[in-house]
Amino acid sequence: MDKIIDSVDWEKSELIPVIAQDFETNEVLMLAYMNREALKLTVEKKTAHYFSRSRQKMWQKGESSGNFQIVKEILIDCDNDTLVVKIEQIGGAACHTGRKSCFFTNLLTNDVDEEINLEATANYSISDKLYHTIQERKLANDPTSSYVSSLMHKGDNAILKKVIEEAGEFCFAVKDNDEEEIIKEGADLAFHVLVALGDKGINPDRIKQELERRSGISGIDEKNSRKSAHAKKPKAETD
Repeated sequence: MDKIIDSVDWEKSELIPVIAQDFETNEVLMLAYMNREALKLTVEKKTAHYFSRSRQKMWQKGESSGNFQIVKEILIDCDNDTLVVKIEQIGGAACHTGRKSCFFTNLLTNDVDEEINLEATANYSISDKLYHTIQERKLANDPTSSYVSSLMHKGDNAILKKVIEEAGEFCFAVKDNDEEEIIKEGADLAFHVLVALGDKGINPDRIKQELERRSGISGIDEKNSRKSAHAKKPKAETD
């Protein structure tokens, strides 16, 4: 086990790129990253584990979707800093979009593989689906065809104005004790918070991790700990 882990040149980076390839067809399915722990678990469990840069946590491929990757081979390149894992893709889709491969767009021809397995996306949470859609709209950067793109194109002030506006409408709905409006306005608020997070490249899972960190901690203690940490920060020097 240690020999396999130590075969990687970790001095170059704590994260190494990993190409997942279909073990039968050699089709490239996705690219992700591993740290030491992810590689260790991949070798032990014989299922692909990666480290998510957006979530800042390790994850097992398929833990949300059920689309696990059974590892058949692990190949290392000549520089000892990149891996190819040959896998059997359970569920038929490596991509969160439901496509077999994450590489479904040809930039030279603009052709897009439209074959989508909707069953493969059924188990993803709605926040995860929305976050990925927001990221796609962000990259497309077409304010004429996308509401999300139009907000991002206008910048922080436009995005935050909508968050404040939706927060106000949510508060009015709660004040009015209107259950249906509370749900609708709550959904509007949650969506625009996701847009703000997406604009800054922060996966909503990071919010869940923070809530989990606070679990079992008194709200008063948690707030006091933040005040203490803030007080310890050195003041900026002035001329």
